[in-house]
Amino acid sequence: MTSGFLSTNVFRGLAFRVLLFLSLALLPIGLIAVVQTREIADQNLSNAELSLLAITEQASALQSNAIQEAFGAADALASIVNLIKDDDVSCSAFLREYQETSDLYTVISFIQPDGKRECVSSGIPDDVSRREVFMKMIREKERMASIVMNPMQSKEPVLVVTNPLKVSGELIGFINMSIPERMLAKVANPEIKVPPAAMLTFNTQGEILTTENGRTVAESELPSFAALKWYVGQSGRVFRDVNQSGKERVYAVLPIVPGVVYAMSVWPTDSSLLKAGSTTALSLFLPVAMWIASLIVAFWALNRLAIKHIGKLSRQMRHFALNRTLPRTPLGGVVPTEIVNMEQAFIGMAESILRDEAKLEDNLRQKNILLKEVHHRVKNNLQLISSIMNMQIRQASTQDAKRVLQRLQDRILSLATVHKSLYQNDSLTRVDGGALTNEIVNQLLSVGLPSGSSVKIIQHYEAIQLDPDDAAPLTLLVSEAITNAMKYVALGEDANSFIDVNLAYTGAESAKLIVKNTTGGGQDEVGTGLGSRLINAFSRQLNGQVETNEEDGVYTLCVEFHVPLQSKEVYDY
Repeated sequence: MTSGFLSTNVFRGLAFRVLLFLSLALLPIGLIAVVQTREIADQNLSNAELSLLAITEQASALQSNAIQEAFGAADALASIVNLIKDDDVSCSAFLREYQETSDLYTVISFIQPDGKRECVSSGIPDDVSRREVFMKMIREKERMASIVMNPMQSKEPVLVVTNPLKVSGELIGFINMSIPERMLAKVANPEIKVPPAAMLTFNTQGEILTTENGRTVAESELPSFAALKWYVGQSGRVFRDVNQSGKERVYAVLPIVPGVVYAMSVWPTDSSLLKAGSTTALSLFLPVAMWIASLIVAFWALNRLAIKHIGKLSRQMRHFALNRTLPRTPLGGVVPTEIVNMEQAFIGMAESILRDEAKLEDNLRQKNILLKEVHHRVKNNLQLISSIMNMQIRQASTQDAKRVLQRLQDRILSLATVHKSLYQNDSLTRVDGGALTNEIVNQLLSVGLPSGSSVKIIQHYEAIQLDPDDAAPLTLLVSEAITNAMKYVALGEDANSFIDVNLAYTGAESAKLIVKNTTGGGQDEVGTGLGSRLINAFSRQLNGQVETNEEDGVYTLCVEFHVPLQSKEVYDY
């Protein structure tokens, strides 16, 4: 089905171009879909972050209320403590009475700027000037919350809520509210369908105040690349990081007492609250999937409706071009009308070509018949002339006259042999020079040499294809050369005489004729030189060069001439 697409030159194919333009047409729609999907993804991510912040706020709500209640109580007590701070007994009694009305606090105290704590709900004064918590209170001089693992008066770890007491901007002291850690652990948080991996609160110094699953779990889930104090001062933030074990986590941080206490929730990345991120990736993939599906459907339809049938029509045309056969069966009824019309037009054109070629072939056959008839008649006419000359030879009174007429008759018979070869040959444009030379040589030798002659005849011919224009001068040249050889060859019975005729290719477009003969038979006779002049003239017609040599009683005639591979251009005169 894909033969129309998976061709040698894919990028110039119809399928590739249609799919390319279809992709360009779908590009704006795809971009709109991607932008909208991105907006939806951003909205989903924002909703997921808001959900995490809301759940974090909900999970820390009761701890937040307890801490805020402690700060509110410290503010309320500060105004009264300021009035009675100089009376340690009355001040301590007041704080003890308030502490006993609430089961949230273990110790409530007023700490002087020098670290002395004489107004205390337990009634036991002490000095906390050397305690780390007091040093931070003096350093910050602001509201703060700290965890004290080994308090001086409480018997257990406590969360100390500190509120500075200032009068006219001057620091008078600090109201401390000690909340036992176990009391905060007892505070029941609302049930959450998807609980976090860890839940904790921390102060502005980055110290963990409270945890839901224990300090060990909380410390193992802290982010690796940032301290907790880096998130102080932010209104609410959701970020990704890895915990102390290297596992990726999602963290949600928000203030529960602005500027003092913050809550943090830790979530695994595969939490159901974070599934919006995975659906975002799927939503981004959908436009790409729709584009791929559109291209597949378009390619399937294009291949089924057009490319497959065009390929079949192309094969029909190739078969017609190779062997001139028309398609046996049409493309079929399911083929689109446009392609059917193309096939019908092709069949009509092919039938017209076949008719025209048949007419041309018939005309060519008739022309060949006429040409062969012409050559046949020319050959007959030349033989008729030869017969007339034969009669003249018999009536000649002198040997010289007979010899001249005999030489002329040989030349006429050579021309007749050329025309005989032309009308007997299948091709009228090329003649086998080797066969033609062989026939002429044998014809001349059968007449020129007496029977029983001891002259050895050596012949070698290659099938050299000649134009008719070159065949005539070659035959005449061979006739003159053989006549000359028979004239001077020794005819004695004991003589080692020979005539050697060789015609062969010397290159792609060149050939050489070599005629050798022994001398001594007619050396006393004086020639007229006509034969040599004719040989030179015929050689020039062949665009050849004549070379002669006589050495050690052997005479050699060599003619090298040009043999074009293509037939000469024929002019219409």
